Amino acid sequence: MPIYEYLCQDCRRVSSYLVLNIREAFQPRCKQCHSARMNRLISRVARVRSEESRLESLADPSRLGGFDENDPASMARWMKRMGKEMGEDLGEDVDSLVDQAMEEEMAGEGKETEGKDEEFA
Repeated sequence: MPIYEYLCQDCRRVSSYLVLNIREAFQPRCKQCHSARMNRLISRVARVRSEESRLESLADPSRLGGFDENDPASMARWMKRMGKEMGEDLGEDVDSLVDQAMEEEMAGEGKETEGKDEEFA
């Protein structure tokens, strides 16, 4: 059963529809403004995977190349990949926490560098 996405020409929002019978003409209406001026979009293909399969792909050592648990940017990339594999949107809260951690890490490196420069002066 295909899921089709349409872009409303009036409010510019995207709406998704599960079409149970493709033999009948489907006339979508915008879920926001109820306009009939809709254009069908090309959507990404989704494949169904078991939770076990998704967890196995996360644990695959070949996919951990470049992962450094002490590097906030590396941790952020891994967290986003994990969320994507699990089909979860981690949201803006996680992004802001990661950005904050990266800023704190950079500020900490700056203080360590200042102290080292003074030691050798």
